[in-house]
Amino acid sequence: MKINFKNTYKFAVISALYISIFSCFFCGILLKLIFKTPLNNLILFVVVFGFLIYIFSFFVIQYRVERFIYRRVKKIYDDISLLESSTLINKPITTDMEALTSEVKKFATNKKLEIEMLKVREAYRREFLGNVSHELKTPLFTVQGYISTLLDGAMENKTIRKKYLKRAEKGVERLIYIVEDLDMITKLEVGDLNLEITPFDIVKLVRNVFELLELKADKKNITLAFSNYHIQPVFVIGDQDKIQQMVENLIVNSIKYGKDGGMTQVSVKDLTANKVLIQITDDGEGIEKQHIPRLFERFFRVNKSGSRNEGGSGLGLAIVKHIIEAHDEKIYVESEFGVGTEFSFTLKKA
Repeated sequence: MKINFKNTYKFAVISALYISIFSCFFCGILLKLIFKTPLNNLILFVVVFGFLIYIFSFFVIQYRVERFIYRRVKKIYDDISLLESSTLINKPITTDMEALTSEVKKFATNKKLEIEMLKVREAYRREFLGNVSHELKTPLFTVQGYISTLLDGAMENKTIRKKYLKRAEKGVERLIYIVEDLDMITKLEVGDLNLEITPFDIVKLVRNVFELLELKADKKNITLAFSNYHIQPVFVIGDQDKIQQMVENLIVNSIKYGKDGGMTQVSVKDLTANKVLIQITDDGEGIEKQHIPRLFERFFRVNKSGSRNEGGSGLGLAIVKHIIEAHDEKIYVESEFGVGTEFSFTLKKA
């Protein structure tokens, strides 16, 4: 039967054997040469002495080696505990070098992944703060410029005063719009926004959005329509106000990036027995493939200068994503650069 020792046991067994052989050989020679011990007595003495020396040496070596390794391994665990790694600290201390090496390698791999994730988050945080400061800075400087001009003497001219105050008001409205969107997306992310789930007609909701955005679409001569003109009412369940905001954001986006004289179409289709699919399709400039994965990030813009001229907070698609996820549904995007874009999402039937 093969016996598998730990590395420390194997070391103690071999070391004790060497000590026993040497001790027996040395004592045997002394007894034979000096004390002239008879052979029978000599053999018996060597066997008994060798056995006792072996047992004594084995336990002393094993104890000392384990204590030596344990102290150093424990120091490793103590050093690691400073990093508060629950994956390694909560395990019993082992003196098995193979097991310890495996655990430390696993710990190092996990820490490397954590560091990489922290680097990504830090880069995202820096970009986010830069975007927030830029989005707030533009309307703030605009308002400050108009008010400073008025205070420097332009206030006496009624025509200029009225015009500049209106422009300053637009800047304040844009600031409020950005802050409200930031507040909403924060509440959505932390789950602090309560949804009022009720049945409603999604077709009627889309028609209401068409009416709200009719003037905005007319400025670019864009037609808003259903793909099926004679579409019937389709009842779904969800938070009607939030879904309307989501649909409005998507259609505003299609108008913003649509081409003059183009069209934005909405279709409502049965996906499964208890799900409907709402598609919003435009024939605008489209989105390049490398930008699609980042579309739902806060403040991400494909065309930064152009989209800022169009207005908006840069949070529209991020809010859309969080609203649909709060309903436990999915949103999809397909786009071909130069051809157009289609956003689609699912809702439960009422």
